[in-house]
Amino acid sequence: MCGITGWVNFDRDLSREGQVMQAMTDTMACRGPDAEGSWLCPHAALGHRRLSIIDIEGGRQPMSLDKDGRTLAVMTYSGEVYNYRELREELAGHGHQFRTSSDTEVVLHAYLQWGEDFVDRLNGMYAFAIWDLRSEQLLLIRDRMGIKPLYYYPTPHGVVFGSEPKALLANPEVEGVVKTDGLRELLGFVKTPERSVFDGMYEVRPGQLVRIRRQGITKRRYWQLEAREHTDDLDTTIHTVRGLLEDIVDRQLISDVPLCSLLSGGLDSSAITALASKALRAQGGGPVRSFAVDFTGYTENFKADAMRDTPDAPFVHELAEYVGADHTDIVLSTADLIDPAVRSTVLHAADMPNSMGDLYTSLYLLFRAIRGHSTVALSGESADEVFGGYRWFHDQAAVSADTFPWLAMLDNSFKSDATDDANLLDAGLTKQLDLPGYRNASYRAALAEVPYLDGVTGLERRMREVCYMHLTRFVQILLDRKDRMSMASGLEVRVPFCDHRLVEYVFNTPWAMKTFDGHEKSLLRAATADVLPESIVQRRKSPYPSTQDPTYEQALRDTLAKLLAQENPPVAGLLNMDRARALVDQKAGSVSLDMYRRNIELVLQLNNWLQTYDLRLDLAA
Repeated sequence: MCGITGWVNFDRDLSREGQVMQAMTDTMACRGPDAEGSWLCPHAALGHRRLSIIDIEGGRQPMSLDKDGRTLAVMTYSGEVYNYRELREELAGHGHQFRTSSDTEVVLHAYLQWGEDFVDRLNGMYAFAIWDLRSEQLLLIRDRMGIKPLYYYPTPHGVVFGSEPKALLANPEVEGVVKTDGLRELLGFVKTPERSVFDGMYEVRPGQLVRIRRQGITKRRYWQLEAREHTDDLDTTIHTVRGLLEDIVDRQLISDVPLCSLLSGGLDSSAITALASKALRAQGGGPVRSFAVDFTGYTENFKADAMRDTPDAPFVHELAEYVGADHTDIVLSTADLIDPAVRSTVLHAADMPNSMGDLYTSLYLLFRAIRGHSTVALSGESADEVFGGYRWFHDQAAVSADTFPWLAMLDNSFKSDATDDANLLDAGLTKQLDLPGYRNASYRAALAEVPYLDGVTGLERRMREVCYMHLTRFVQILLDRKDRMSMASGLEVRVPFCDHRLVEYVFNTPWAMKTFDGHEKSLLRAATADVLPESIVQRRKSPYPSTQDPTYEQALRDTLAKLLAQENPPVAGLLNMDRARALVDQKAGSVSLDMYRRNIELVLQLNNWLQTYDLRLDLAA
């Protein structure tokens, strides 16, 4: 996995802009700690930071292809294409010759062979840019599910692009401005396709190709979910899911560096770990390495809540023993989670604040610890979106609500009612943002995209809508978190459940079949039950853990108190200062953790963001 960036300008000579390209490339050193490179010509400049995974020596970038002494195309590429060996063989049959064994070179040759349609042949997670010197055009391409990020900023004479906003913001043509819609996107807990928090900056949509020419910018979707009739019976469906999972895991074990599995003791990560263990042993390899996050005293003092019935650790250890994994627990304390240096690193990695606090920080610390042992990790992320695992999928009120189901069920951080004591935002700003209206518009746009089958009504039709919204909106929030926190540690995380073949197949499977045994994720349970302990097969969905240590909440309050004691902190203009001070004065534990903790987290991050990023807030109505 890597970091990519670049600049196209049809009105100036970029071959002289090496210093700017170096600054842009340097912003992503954490994404690619192993090597760096740049390539410049009069109208295009490409930069690359490399995390070496396949063909350590031969896969250096940016990579160019030449013919008869002339450069045809240059690419800067992030990700992995898991079917590159099959593509390489096919391309060799067309006369292509390869000088490396990297998947990068295969992708570049595929473009030269098939043109833009080559994207239809790729299986993997990727974001890349190709500058075609023959036509003087730039192509920006992102994988079907949006596992890897890619942003771009149109300019009067071209475009600036990169894996992360920070790379674009390092270019003098890009101004860091956040307007009202950007703040709405930041606070709304909805992910609007193509939209960025930063004004004028866009995200390449999953499954999208963006073409930049002298005449302007055009876009096309090369992949999206489609409605297809599901004709397989239940047994065939279960067998197909299992076959797909085995093929996917087998493909994603390809690596020239140490590989491991992320294990939470839930169905998703346990299934991936068990299948990886099975595949590695069949290949004659050693035991699968696995890692889990835990908190000091978490299991001993665990309290069930609305989302979690049980602690992870007992199930983690049972699965590790069951498959013979070489397992390690990464145990974190409140001091680890509240460390200002760590929290600043997390914010810088994400490029924007969030309200999930320790869910980001602990993930970063987990990945940082894993990086000392492995460079690649398999994750169970996205199984809930694919198979229908979240509790709100099975909550009648949430499903029938006229909004995104996760918003209907979850206690949102910032509510629209300015009199709500949980809301620390200024009342005028709260009214101006109108988050309910913004979320409603996003919801309507998502509904308008849903592909339906003729004659499907009632619950089946509604659950198709719910599944679509999770696969195109909600999953993007979690994939972005996974990418940013892993890349901040120089760790590549692969997401087997996001393989587009599996996503397409399960999306079109009837909801009645997805819940045939009365449980969530029935198909996944049935497809993997033979490689799992019965306790994990029967375990109810439990999300990624959040610390329950009361000292963490108190530490947040103390940090907020120090911020409010400052004469004019950057975030002051966004806050209801009286309400914020009242919160600090309350005793720890005297208010709802769910109601207040995420608000404090977001306020602290907003302040740090405004303090450390060169941003301009333009919140004019």
